[in-house]
Amino acid sequence: MGTDSLGSFWAVLLLPLVFGVPTEEPTFGESVASHLSKGCRRCCDPEEPLSSADPVQGPASPHFPYVLPEVRPYINITILKGDKGDRGPPGTPGKPGKDGPRGDRGSQGVKGNKGQAGNPGSSCQAHYSAFSVGRKTALHSSEDFLPLLFDRVFVNTDGHFDMTTGRFTAPLRGLYFFSLNVHSWNYKETYVHIVHNEQAAVILYAQPSERSIMQSQSVMLPLEPGDQVWVRLFKRERENAIYSDDVDTYITFSGHLIKAED
Repeated sequence: MGTDSLGSFWAVLLLPLVFGVPTEEPTFGESVASHLSKGCRRCCDPEEPLSSADPVQGPASPHFPYVLPEVRPYINITILKGDKGDRGPPGTPGKPGKDGPRGDRGSQGVKGNKGQAGNPGSSCQAHYSAFSVGRKTALHSSEDFLPLLFDRVFVNTDGHFDMTTGRFTAPLRGLYFFSLNVHSWNYKETYVHIVHNEQAAVILYAQPSERSIMQSQSVMLPLEPGDQVWVRLFKRERENAIYSDDVDTYITFSGHLIKAED
């Protein structure tokens, strides 16, 4: 027997001692079941270490019928990071939360610059008219109708009251207020009209008496531009007079515009 034949012979005798001799050759089904009993495993799962009892992987042969599982390389998927995806559409807004507590008042800000002047207001807002005049001289009526003239001016805006004629001329259409105050004369009748144009509007009257008294009358009149309001004494059967002196002013006549109308 040659040297090569002796080597093959001893290899055959020692092989069962290293790997063990199966008492019965496994069938194909038993081999598959042996692999399935260890469970399914992904290619990327870490490989379980072989125990000392596991045979070394190798090709099946009549002398080594076991087919060991294939050892696959371990791949760490955490390092396989793809490109950043596109931004998704915005989600549905959530419900508003509850109002928070009111904050503290802030510090006072810096004073701003002065603004520009506004446009002029409506011209009707600038319309006004007023007068107030007085008389310090007594007067006796010498004819049926005697205009009452005045010798003292308290107020006469824009000269709407004519001191020469004793008449107020309305500058605007609107509502006006007038008042008259006189002092009666002892034992003489006092009979005075407030006249609108040429028509008596109201009368101020006091009967003869041993005592002189202050009398007053007032009226509101709607006037058109150019209308006149004035005062006159009216003579009747009795003597008609009003009293005054150089010291005090007993006789006054006043009027003003209440509301202008377009």
